[in-house]
Amino acid sequence: MEPKLFDATRIETFIKDLGEEELLYLNKLIVERLKLIYQEKSTRSLARFNIGEMVRFPDHEGGYKTGRIVRLNKKTATIHTKDGQCWKVSPGLLQSAEAGS
Repeated sequence: MEPKLFDATRIETFIKDLGEEELLYLNKLIVERLKLIYQEKSTRSLARFNIGEMVRFPDHEGGYKTGRIVRLNKKTATIHTKDGQCWKVSPGLLQSAEAGS
């Protein structure tokens, strides 16, 4: 059996023929699937780090904050910085503190 190719025209035609109730159901399925994909990406990113590890991440001023991971949550890592601040950071923004040096 050959793998199916992505056919945007066929998908668009299919969607155009759906009614409101069917579109709402399809939307629910798509949102659930996207959440699962994002969660898998986040989990893979978090797996690169350990509690106690020193990391750095971009701050709101365009610089970087450095701190220690104190907790790995489902979607974020909790970081305590040297100046006593507590940040919840997306794992995609984290870098090993050694990598930035």
